[in-house]
Amino acid sequence: MSSAQPISLLLCALGGEGGGTLTDWLVDTARHAGYAAQATSIPGVAQRTGATTYYLEVFPTPLAELRGRRPVFGLNPLPGRLDALVSSELLETGRQIGNGLASGEHTLVITSSSRAFTTAEKMVMGDGRRDEAPLLALVREHSRAHHVLDMAALTREAGTVVSAVMLGAIAASGLLPFTRADYEAVVGGAGGHAKASLRGFALAFDAVSAQREQARWVEQVMNDDAEAPVPAAATPPALLAPFPTALHDILALGHARAVEYQNAAYGLRYLERLQRVLAAERAGDPAGAQGFAATREAARWLALWMAFDDIVRVAELKARASRAERVRREVKAGNGDLLRVYDHFKPGAPEFAAMLPESLARRVLAWDQRRVQRGQAPWALPLKVSSHGVLGLLALRALAATKRLRPLGSRFATEQALMDRWLAAVERGARADARLGLELAKCGRLIKGYGSTNERGKDNLLHIVDHLSDATKAGAAEAVAQAREAALADEAGTALDRALVQHGAPARPLKAQPIRWHHNPRLKKPAH
Repeated sequence: MSSAQPISLLLCALGGEGGGTLTDWLVDTARHAGYAAQATSIPGVAQRTGATTYYLEVFPTPLAELRGRRPVFGLNPLPGRLDALVSSELLETGRQIGNGLASGEHTLVITSSSRAFTTAEKMVMGDGRRDEAPLLALVREHSRAHHVLDMAALTREAGTVVSAVMLGAIAASGLLPFTRADYEAVVGGAGGHAKASLRGFALAFDAVSAQREQARWVEQVMNDDAEAPVPAAATPPALLAPFPTALHDILALGHARAVEYQNAAYGLRYLERLQRVLAAERAGDPAGAQGFAATREAARWLALWMAFDDIVRVAELKARASRAERVRREVKAGNGDLLRVYDHFKPGAPEFAAMLPESLARRVLAWDQRRVQRGQAPWALPLKVSSHGVLGLLALRALAATKRLRPLGSRFATEQALMDRWLAAVERGARADARLGLELAKCGRLIKGYGSTNERGKDNLLHIVDHLSDATKAGAAEAVAQAREAALADEAGTALDRALVQHGAPARPLKAQPIRWHHNPRLKKPAH
């Protein structure tokens, strides 16, 4: 309880915009949802010379789980520690950022792109309006995330006051652990203007939700070298109900990825694994001081790991119509141009063994290993597939269709076992120390790429888990964090080995590498 931190918001509204009503709505929503909250205000003036600010704190753990204990709230915001800065006017947002209240690492900024001009701007003989571009740049620089929308236009469209629009933006941001129904229950009982307020709430909620969805999509595409996934159906709310509202966005994306990669059962497996992580984190951090950070990180990296690349996945991505369209755009092919695309594959024994049951896979790998020990190169089958033609595309589609058989393959079983091994360490760490659980969850970032890069990442992760995740040792969380960063900074692993030894863990074992001698026909035998 002593280490828990309330969620803090600073609300900035001009005189007559209903800032007090907005604050009351938020406090009433918190009580309706079963959470503790406190609000204070600093009165301003009704003209454009200043704003009335309202400071709100919400404790992120339901009162029912506190067993009679009461949180201690603050009365004023601390510079750089705000969780959210919400303002109805762009220049006022810049004024509060200038006061040092927001930070690029910690603060969500929700602001309006509309302006209410100051007296100084109106007094200029010409055009005295401030340029908006520097203000928007200030918002981007001093926020971990931001939502900018034209609140004045939404207010006019709904026929309401801006406070209802601000409430909808806050609700859609996911910052507070309340559902949309909690907000609407409070606003809907607000008297004769309730319908207009609900319209303004809904418009802002939809606008911010669309911005968040677009940002998630862009981030996913930028962080994934593969083709963008096929849009999946929305995750049923019943599946997300066991999780805090703040996690629903990342969980919905992860679940959709798992379903698209395999099937609905695979998506349920993803959520069931994270329910165990969440239960462990709640046991180690009942007050929610970390904001369920370990579960969020585990959700992010587990989704990527569960959708690991194999030859079936590669074929599926290459056979998509969106991929053909992208290639035509990249080469600037016109409608009347003939475009031929050839895909080159070189699957080796590991790729074929991955699709076989464990017993057969061992035989294939052992055969290839004997070849290597005799000085031969690992076996591989070079293929050239004309994916622009009917036969080539049918071959890719047929290979992609074998994903139904993927769970029978040896690699699928191996990958699932490794995932469970990592998640078990996250659960143990989270139960003992919230920080340790978070750092172990972040180690999922080590799994990336394919082939030797992917294998090296898994080896590094498991070595860290096996030798540095003991919660009984002092500084375990810091040791895991340093080892992870060292593994990411140095591909050769030298920095990781130093970090391991520094924290009392053994360096990674050396792996045998074959030495191959090649005959050079250009060299002539020396004359005798």
